[in-house]
Amino acid sequence: MARYTGSVCRLCRRESMKMFLKGDRCYGDKCAFERRSYPPGQHAMRRRKVSDYGVQLREKQKVKRMYGLQEKQFRSYFGKAERQKGITGTNLLILLERRLDNIAYRFGFAVSRNQARQLVTHNHFMVNGKNVNIPSFLVKVGDLVSLKEKSRKLVQIEESLEAVARRGIPNWLELDKENFSGTIKAFPTREDLTMPIEEQLIVELYSK
Repeated sequence: MARYTGSVCRLCRRESMKMFLKGDRCYGDKCAFERRSYPPGQHAMRRRKVSDYGVQLREKQKVKRMYGLQEKQFRSYFGKAERQKGITGTNLLILLERRLDNIAYRFGFAVSRNQARQLVTHNHFMVNGKNVNIPSFLVKVGDLVSLKEKSRKLVQIEESLEAVARRGIPNWLELDKENFSGTIKAFPTREDLTMPIEEQLIVELYSK
């Protein structure tokens, strides 16, 4: 499956929002969004009227890029969310948060979701004692996510755990830093997801 390999800072600028796609760099002075917060491109500074469809599309693109998904994957998650009971937009965000790569990022084992996806793919994680190398694996309440013994000495993981205090651990997760593991205490509620996302716009876009 094709994956975006260009500058991720360009994506933040395009969506006019810092999405923390490069980990610690996003918190420092070298952050491209801090230096150039306007969209990329030769005519980026021109004011253009955006249609309702354009607003909905940008919101969808923002969330899709935030979690590092392709269109087909994202559309599949929306279909699952639509079939579940409850509010479709909230269901969608909860499904995205349940992905193993996102959980590894939330626990602080990686500085970004992209790095977390790579670590999962390279077989560094276990769920309930079993090897799992699928980034899209959906965790359940009560699952124990842990690093393999051989992976605990990786410099990038040690640095990530040292820096996790900056963004904090969500209250629906419980990290055991000494044992390089964490437990899913509950699924997040909409109030737990503090990112500036208007999921209703995505529902409106896909409902046309």
